[in-house]
Amino acid sequence: MVYTCPKETRGTTSAMTPQNLPPNHSDVQHRILLASAVEFAALEAALEAAGFRVAVVNRGDAALAALTAPPTPEDTIALVLLDAALAGSAQMELCERLVHALPGGELPVLVMSSAPSDEQQEHALQAGAAGYLRLPCAPADIVEKVLVELTARHAWPAPDLGSPLDTLTLEVNYHALLAGSPDAIILFDGTLGTPLDVNRNAERLFGRPHAELMRLRLRDLCPPVQPDGVPSTQAVDALVQRALAGDIRIFPLTFQHSSGRHIDGEIRLVVLEKNGMQLLHVRVADVTGLRIAEALRTGQNRLLEMIARGAPLPDILDNLLRLIEAQAPGLVCTVLLLDDDGVSVRGGAAPGMPPDFLRALEGMPIGPQAGSCGTAMFRREPVVVGDIRNDPLWADYQPLAERFGLRACWAMPIMADRHTVLGSFAMYYRDVRLPRVDDERLIGVATHLAGIAIERTRHEGELARHRDHLEELVAARTAELRRAKDRAEAVSTELAAALDNLRVTQAELVRRDKLAALGALVAGVAHELNTPIGNGLLAASTLGDRLTALRGQLEAGLRRADLEQYLQQADEADAVLVRNLRRAARLIASFRQVAVDTASSQRRKFRLDEFIAELVLPLSAAIPPPRPVVRQEIPPGLEMDSYPGPLGQALSALFENAVVHGFDGRADGLITLAARQAGDGRIALSVTDDGAGIAAAHLERVYDPFFTTHAGSPGLGLHVTHNIVTGVLGGRIAAASEPGRGTTFTLTLPAVAPATAIATAAAPP
Repeated sequence: MVYTCPKETRGTTSAMTPQNLPPNHSDVQHRILLASAVEFAALEAALEAAGFRVAVVNRGDAALAALTAPPTPEDTIALVLLDAALAGSAQMELCERLVHALPGGELPVLVMSSAPSDEQQEHALQAGAAGYLRLPCAPADIVEKVLVELTARHAWPAPDLGSPLDTLTLEVNYHALLAGSPDAIILFDGTLGTPLDVNRNAERLFGRPHAELMRLRLRDLCPPVQPDGVPSTQAVDALVQRALAGDIRIFPLTFQHSSGRHIDGEIRLVVLEKNGMQLLHVRVADVTGLRIAEALRTGQNRLLEMIARGAPLPDILDNLLRLIEAQAPGLVCTVLLLDDDGVSVRGGAAPGMPPDFLRALEGMPIGPQAGSCGTAMFRREPVVVGDIRNDPLWADYQPLAERFGLRACWAMPIMADRHTVLGSFAMYYRDVRLPRVDDERLIGVATHLAGIAIERTRHEGELARHRDHLEELVAARTAELRRAKDRAEAVSTELAAALDNLRVTQAELVRRDKLAALGALVAGVAHELNTPIGNGLLAASTLGDRLTALRGQLEAGLRRADLEQYLQQADEADAVLVRNLRRAARLIASFRQVAVDTASSQRRKFRLDEFIAELVLPLSAAIPPPRPVVRQEIPPGLEMDSYPGPLGQALSALFENAVVHGFDGRADGLITLAARQAGDGRIALSVTDDGAGIAAAHLERVYDPFFTTHAGSPGLGLHVTHNIVTGVLGGRIAAASEPGRGTTFTLTLPAVAPATAIATAAAPP
């Protein structure tokens, strides 16, 4: 047998307890072994509440030890609840060993699985399990399975094959199970299909006495055809066959009351085997109320969807009233609307009434004695008339009520707010009665939905009236906007012309700025080269004059003193000439750097820490003593794909700037080269010195060409560095300094230099 437990609890089985077992059964039937790796506190409590004593183990070997220990009447186990997680491998070896652990017969084992599957269920049954419980499962349902299993094994005497089966009787514990169940329970002979026992709830559910039920088969309790069109005989036979095959689940099945009313039921069939007999334990739950409630929820959603789509009000009200009428047999509903004048009635909807009914009420006034609906709208409160024939509110409407056979009417005003009445909803019956709780709930639902629909329709009417006026306003506004558009287009044309003029002006300004920069650069070059070239030219011309004089002296007779004087002057002129030519060469080399000569720059990948270490060594060695201390703070692993040549040139210029301008011969200076990740694929590389610093007035001009505060320096180092960083390397440079506290230049460079950097740097200004 396989049990599939529902998530919800369907009742309790406490009425059937081991204390109800017959006296001839020993206490061994009271003890349950729960073998599980996790706690089942609720299940333990439910078993103990049912009268069982529970032994709990959390390992497989402990479960076997509990069964194989020397038995005593108090310790003998009647049934094992085994967690599938402890059952061994997929073949459930522990389950099979537990089944055969006791001598003299098989021990019933119910396997519980929190991850159930059909394959695992098959392995459990092949291992000898008496049942397979799918978790999560209500503890009360598990207790019921335990009771049914023990009842089948211990509570029924072996039948006398020579006597008819209808003489088979159940012992008191099974009767207690039937009597205490909140659902209808019938025990059938699985072979003959005849009842063996029923409980009182079955008599109440089907409206039939015990004697009559004992003569009816399961198919006889159903209507001829199920709601899906399948004959009930065929549907019942299919369910029984599935139950006999081990498929124990909850199935929907429609039954029929003795009055002819249909009952929406849920049926569970459990097969019990005893001495070769197959018995069907059938439990029937009445879910008619649940189905009706579900139909009401579905209908409400459908109506709200109609309202949202803007369906016509008559269609919405008709669907609403049909939905409410379907909730109770014999119910007829109407909706009346209050006219715009606030005193007369208009027909709304009454699908269950003849058309003459609404026509008879059209235009009738509301008032303190205007039937149920007119009075409810007048009073703005519910009006309940349980007996129309004897109620004064209906004195003027008695002929109408008699004509349509109405005896009770309960009306509720439909309100937009506390003071605005939209109409009324009414429930009519053709017999005398007063509303129950379910009726009041239906009235509330119907009134609420009707109010939403009516108010939406009124709002749409107001919108329609405003729409006509709005069209006139839109036409006037459109004309105004068209005129504004024409004005805007004219302004746009003027702006476009102004923008073109601005572009031309901007291009001219850029060209002028470039020419001004080029002129300043040329002027600077001319100024810087003028001195060494002039000095060299002066020395060369002087030397030429002395050479001409020497030739004249040679013809007249050269003296040794004149020759020695000439040689001395020649040496001096040569020194001046060489010194100025070398200075001019250095200046020309600096001018070439200003243009960032990148023709020989090679791009490659390199580790920044190794590159800095190789660069610092020759830079430090080239400085005459006393040398500053150089510290490197470059974390390993920083890698760049860039141009190491220009980068080294920029760092060398910054290093030289710190030595020359920052320390100016100091012996205790410190230069720090540091790097870190700056995010977005960038690296921040800084050169810091603790030298004299830069004055605030000079800080903004440090990158200008030929700007220097040190005599003899051309003032191009930082300008070259700026061009390299912003051009070739595709980054940016920032300077921070405080006089007397040192200077920091920070280069923020992309780890992967842009491909266009070389072309950009090499382009003319």
